[in-house]
Amino acid sequence: FLIEVLDAPAAEAELLAAGDSIDEHRVTVAIRSEGWDRTIGVPLDEASVMEQAFYDACQRRFGFMPRGGLVVDSVEVDVRAVGSPAVLGMSARPTTQAVGHTSMWCDGSWQTVQFVPDTALTTINGPAVILHAGATTVVEAGWSGSRDPATGGVVLRRVIAMAPRAFEASSPADLEVVNRRFLSICREMGVVLQHTAASVNVKERRDYSCAIFDRDGQLVANGPHMPVHLGSMGQSVCRVLAVHGRDMRPGDSFLDNDPAHGGTHLPDFTVVSPVFDGEALVYVVASRAHHADVGGTTPGSMPADSTSLAEEGVVFDAFPLVRGGQLQEDEVCQRLSEGPWPARRIDLNVEDLRAQLAANARGLALLHAMRDELTADGFAAGMAAVRANAGACVRDMLRGRTGGSFCCPLDDGGQVCVEITIEDGRAVIDFAGTSPQRPGNTNAPTAVVRAAVLYVLRCLVADDIPLNDGCWDPITLRIPEGSMLAPGDGAAVVGGNVETSQIVVDAMLAAFGAQAACQGTMNNLTFGDARRQYYETLCGGTGAGPGFDGTSGVHSHMTNSLLTDPEVLEARFPVRLERFAIRSGSGGPGAWAGGDGVVRALRFLESMQVSLLSGRRVCSPHGLQGGGEGACGRQVLAGPGMPDRVLPGLYMGEMAAGECLVIETPGGGGFGAR
Repeated sequence: FLIEVLDAPAAEAELLAAGDSIDEHRVTVAIRSEGWDRTIGVPLDEASVMEQAFYDACQRRFGFMPRGGLVVDSVEVDVRAVGSPAVLGMSARPTTQAVGHTSMWCDGSWQTVQFVPDTALTTINGPAVILHAGATTVVEAGWSGSRDPATGGVVLRRVIAMAPRAFEASSPADLEVVNRRFLSICREMGVVLQHTAASVNVKERRDYSCAIFDRDGQLVANGPHMPVHLGSMGQSVCRVLAVHGRDMRPGDSFLDNDPAHGGTHLPDFTVVSPVFDGEALVYVVASRAHHADVGGTTPGSMPADSTSLAEEGVVFDAFPLVRGGQLQEDEVCQRLSEGPWPARRIDLNVEDLRAQLAANARGLALLHAMRDELTADGFAAGMAAVRANAGACVRDMLRGRTGGSFCCPLDDGGQVCVEITIEDGRAVIDFAGTSPQRPGNTNAPTAVVRAAVLYVLRCLVADDIPLNDGCWDPITLRIPEGSMLAPGDGAAVVGGNVETSQIVVDAMLAAFGAQAACQGTMNNLTFGDARRQYYETLCGGTGAGPGFDGTSGVHSHMTNSLLTDPEVLEARFPVRLERFAIRSGSGGPGAWAGGDGVVRALRFLESMQVSLLSGRRVCSPHGLQGGGEGACGRQVLAGPGMPDRVLPGLYMGEMAAGECLVIETPGGGGFGAR
């Protein structure tokens, strides 16, 4: 570290000139690890002391210490002076020096409590009130408030341990609190994952998901992340439990991306961390993130022309990632370097895996705290009640709907067919009639189909419930073996996750009569070379429904990621974003119109290998109830001194420096005749 604090003398001089004396002078150094976007503030000190303080903070927050070099992002100088409030631009508001009593509503009744001005505060036990100039601090029962002699601030401490709170499954209030608590834990896991990851995919596009499972691998709650991840992750968890259930120990974590056992496509790495109470497994936390490259024939591991799983990257089947708290880095790196098409940036894979472990560690800590508050029995009852409530909500939704059937064609000549039969709050969802396994990569693993079905059921439920496995209680799912929705081992599946999943959703929503087709594709664009790999999904139009228009320029249904900010994209990759706009008129007409797609133009400044994996370039997004179709997607290659060339929806090639790829995404279908 080389730090020169230039602002401190100036800040001191400014206050001294106003006639004040310096009361406190602190310097905070904002430090981050290389590849991180977020910083941790530590007090200015010797380099070794600041380094240790940073690592200690990382261990507390994330459960691991970063390996990269440390970077000083900024230095903050905080100079405080003792002077009149008017000098500091504050209005004087003196408070009485007398300690007195007042009435306050607490613990369900009015009570007479003590109040004290902060200027006279030493220590006070709650319930009590501390009066400040312009603010009031309430000290609850079981807490104390005291003056911190070092900072002058008021410190609140719990002095009476909080009694464990019994969970009442029959109480709507208790159920809602537990629901929100689980959701907040999953959100916090996602924040940690985003902040500690190294790749643009995770940090900027937020292509990740975090979830909580019970000890049997049943999904309990998830964050508002990627639907295609969330409904499928449970099968990866169950695979880990099946393979390692007898030899798992505290501190273990496992890695899985195998489409035959819960994986979606190979770039989606799932890290599964079992949580123990002594030797007993009590629940599981997991995180899934799309890695920038896991091998395969093209940079970014999203080949448009793959015909086998081996061409799409490296496979991990319930692989031991951490044993007894020790990352098995050598073994992971060895696996990533194997095969005819090994991973290109193994260092980046490892850093993102460490971020996933950090997310799981955060979830583990928060769940332990929640379990301590509710007791072990109350916590287990809360998990069960959340799932039971989801099942009841799905049954109520089904009682108000009729079934139906629908077939959606794909550009490769295949089709997804579904028939939904509903009786007495239960439904049979049957995909008979769906095409056999495809020779290309539009085959969707069964886990992806389950994710799509679960997503649709959750969307149709009006209540604000978490997406979890309780939704399956009133559902019978039938997927024909050997079809493109249940392919054999080794089948290419990279397009099934991102493209066919959207078609499954469109077919189901049409069978329910709920919504016209969305753009029906994620418009997957990858480019890169041996050093750099980038992947993005492009937004488009959503379908209209009874009483609402579609939405323009959004990621729809099974994807919920962002597009990288232009500044970040252009700073990290040799491209220029020349145009990004709504594709006006691409939504289908109707009583309610479909949403419009977008136009996105990228000019390459260096030669890059490009893969475009997209759908709805031949088959238009359908309308419903007389609504019109949305426009198909289209892509054009333009370059200096050459005529524009229309490219197919499945395209792989080399982009030369100066060439511009223009992608027009599909619009959504309309609903109802005009």
